[in-house]
Amino acid sequence: MSADLFCEIIAGERPAHVVRSDEVAVSFLDVRPVFKGHVLVVPRAHVETLGDLDDVGPFFERVKAMARAVEAGLEAGGTFVAMNNRISQSVAHLHVHVVPRHKKDGLRGFFWPRTKYDSAEEAASYAARIAEAL
Repeated sequence: MSADLFCEIIAGERPAHVVRSDEVAVSFLDVRPVFKGHVLVVPRAHVETLGDLDDVGPFFERVKAMARAVEAGLEAGGTFVAMNNRISQSVAHLHVHVVPRHKKDGLRGFFWPRTKYDSAEEAASYAARIAEAL
């Protein structure tokens, strides 16, 4: 493992409020939560980005289970599930945020400005470039 904050938590070298830990992922409370009950789900294996994760299925099964547990355990109306990939990634270890949500909790949309495509053709060209990269 690389020596990052999340690897230290996984190794038990740094304290954390662990919610669940298994062979695939470790989930723990974020120390600076958006709302109380904000959980981070991190793969046990050190990977920095989603593209580095070999088998996404088992990991995202843990994310899905955590989203359900946050809703049920906190009587939340829903969850906000998000992940930064390189840009704005505060720790260079893949992590998914599972944030409890309630109606009128004050969290509004995305935190960055929105834009529009100039035309349907421009939108199609972006879709084609991304599709080609797949």
